[in-house]
Amino acid sequence: MIGGRVDTDSADGIAALVFGDIALSDKTNVYGSYGKSSVPLPRGLDLRTAYADVGVDHWFGPIGARAEIAYWGDNDFLDSIDGRGALYWRGERATLTLNLEYRDFEFDVFRSDFLSGRDIRFHSKGAGLRASFSLTDTVTVSASGIDYDYNVNLSRGANRDIVDFLSVSRLSLINSLISYRIGAGIGVDIGTRRLGFDHSVWEGEVDGSKTRSSTLSFLTPVSARTDLQFGIGIDDSDDLDAITFFSIQLFVYGGN
Repeated sequence: MIGGRVDTDSADGIAALVFGDIALSDKTNVYGSYGKSSVPLPRGLDLRTAYADVGVDHWFGPIGARAEIAYWGDNDFLDSIDGRGALYWRGERATLTLNLEYRDFEFDVFRSDFLSGRDIRFHSKGAGLRASFSLTDTVTVSASGIDYDYNVNLSRGANRDIVDFLSVSRLSLINSLISYRIGAGIGVDIGTRRLGFDHSVWEGEVDGSKTRSSTLSFLTPVSARTDLQFGIGIDDSDDLDAITFFSIQLFVYGGN
């Protein structure tokens, strides 16, 4: 399967992503993606970043495992290397997943007073669970949560410089500096189409604000081997303006 995705929002953020998933065997898949985003910052700058990841998934039956590595940044003042792993159990109607993540960050922070900049380096460890259940042949529900632990306090002292990089747009990956995220969703199959609704809440590690996000999605086939998915939603934050966002994804499936 190969595909592409474009996201945009009412805060003038835009992102594009291409992705692929290849079956090496009936039990092993490799996958990866590459994308770019541009979002405006409160101080009048645009944050332009690139994102890439690659991973492998192997199904032992009934246990499976995934491992992946990801990068995002712009090479000038922002870099992050992420390592992720997952162990999951999959039954006939349910899937339970343990997710682990390690993130290493480096910021080259510039100063508005024209003094020399400085580096901010830190890392975080995340652990979370996800559960998905098929209530019927056409209805699936899910719930998830993840918690992050940072080796520095980002909400105090000199590290508050990072707040200058926060954006109202969810498309800014710097907004993924969170303390925790919890969410739930439901998907309903309507013939060959699928309607989904997801709601999540997360707390920012830097400013401590909570964001509540709701997304409605609709997937429909456009040919025998092509699906198109549309998404629309709203992010409502304690400290930032609420924004709406829209996404469109294309999936193209191969065969043998």
